[in-house]
Amino acid sequence: MPISGDVVDLDLGVPEGREAGLQHPAVLVTAQRILDAHPSVVHVVPLTTTIRRYHSEIVVEPDGANGLVEVSAAQCQHIRAVSPGRVVGIRGNVGSALLTQLRETIAVILDVP
Repeated sequence: MPISGDVVDLDLGVPEGREAGLQHPAVLVTAQRILDAHPSVVHVVPLTTTIRRYHSEIVVEPDGANGLVEVSAAQCQHIRAVSPGRVVGIRGNVGSALLTQLRETIAVILDVP
């Protein structure tokens, strides 16, 4: 099972509208204590190489730890719950600082104090 902050490759199927789809990298943002309980769904933030500089997106620079090869944007506005079975690979991990930034952005989007 992947851990919180992992950059995973997902098979998201055919997209509708502006949602992420097909084979797509994403950051796993589900709390580790939930992952340790082997959940039936996990929460991910899709990544894109199209940098739009939206306030709801966090730029992720590639490095040896996260396994990305291009600058990407974590699309917090597209957070989604997926089956762990959609995870088809693990590239690396974004680290605790960036994971915290993603979770804080999601909290703003959801108006969580």
